[in-house]
This record gives sequence, structure tokens and C-alpha cells, in this order.
Amino acid sequence: MLAKRARTALYISLGLAALIWACYFVALLIGPSSLREFGVLPRRLEGLDGILFGPLLHAGINHLLGNTLPLVVFSFLTLLEGVRRYAVVIASSWLASGLGVWLFGGGLTVGISGVVFGLFAYLMVRGIYNRDILQLLLAGVLFLIYGSLLWGVLPVNIGVSWQAHLFGAAGGVLAAVLLSRNRQNRRTSKSGPSRWEDPL
Repeated sequence: MLAKRARTALYISLGLAALIWACYFVALLIGPSSLREFGVLPRRLEGLDGILFGPLLHAGINHLLGNTLPLVVFSFLTLLEGVRRYAVVIASSWLASGLGVWLFGGGLTVGISGVVFGLFAYLMVRGIYNRDILQLLLAGVLFLIYGSLLWGVLPVNIGVSWQAHLFGAAGGVLAAVLLSRNRQNRRTSKSGPSRWEDPL
């Protein structure tokens, strides 16, 4: 069962990475206009579709390379919990990052780094909400390896959208909260009402 889940996690993680690479090469064929057409343009109606499409585009090969490995690693680790939970984390991070950039960003923004920060934040905090010692230990290991990423939520680098990182991370934390409540509700329903609960 675990091996099957791990294979599924690996295939989906690599599939998402392949998708952003394919989009990168398609954008190269279309030309620079594709970034402006499909990226997030803050506070402009024509930039709203960038919330959905902007994360699939990248401004250069270094930008793409920098996002690929952490995307695969964090996606794989999150997917080990199941595809549905991963979908919630991805959706929450994707939308929170895009909306945050559209509302507060400083310019045209593309790249999946906001989602990467969302996945990272989720993996860092889920153990707290789930009260899971193994998840907390994994969070500690990830912090030692990728902890420097957290500087990305601050406006320290010119030309880097810290808004995408900050709001993407917020989306990851929100997903951890929502999913922990969902897990607690399932546990309660399986165990049945306690003697202090109304069985209705």
C-alpha cells in the first residue's frame, strides 16, 4: 500500500514538474508576450487570469530550475498523505499566492514559487495541527535543509515577488488548519458521540 502510494506520489510530482517545463518551452515559442498575457498583473482586470496561469510560466531557465527540485520534493512528501489532501494544499497555495500578488504585488509576476512556499509551509506546520511526532520530525529535517527559503517571504531581493511567497505560505498554513479539522471530524464520527454529546 505504501509502495503504491509512493509511486503515485512520484508520478504526480514529476508530472507537475514536466508540465511547467513544457509550458516554459511553449512560452519560448510564443515569445515574451506570453508572460504578460498569462502572468499576474496586479490590480488590473486583464491580469486576473494570471492567478490561474501565472504559476505555470517562468521568466528564465534559472527561475525554472530553482523551482523544479523543491516542487518535486515537497509535492512528493505531501502526496504521501493522499491525492485529495494534496489537491487541497495545492489549490489553497495556488489561489492564495495569486490573489495576494494581484492585490498587493508590485508588477508582472510569474512562476510556481508561491505554490512551492505553500507546500513547504504546509509540511512545516501540519505536524502541529495533527499532533504527529513523525511529521514534526520531518518538518525539522526540512527546516535544516530548506529553512533559508523562509527569507523569501520578506522584501529582501529586488525583482523577487515576496508577496507570492508570503501569501502562498499562508495558503499552505490554511490548508493545514482545514485538513486537520477535517481529520478530527472524521475521528469523531468514527468513534461515535461521547456520553456528553447529543447523538442527534
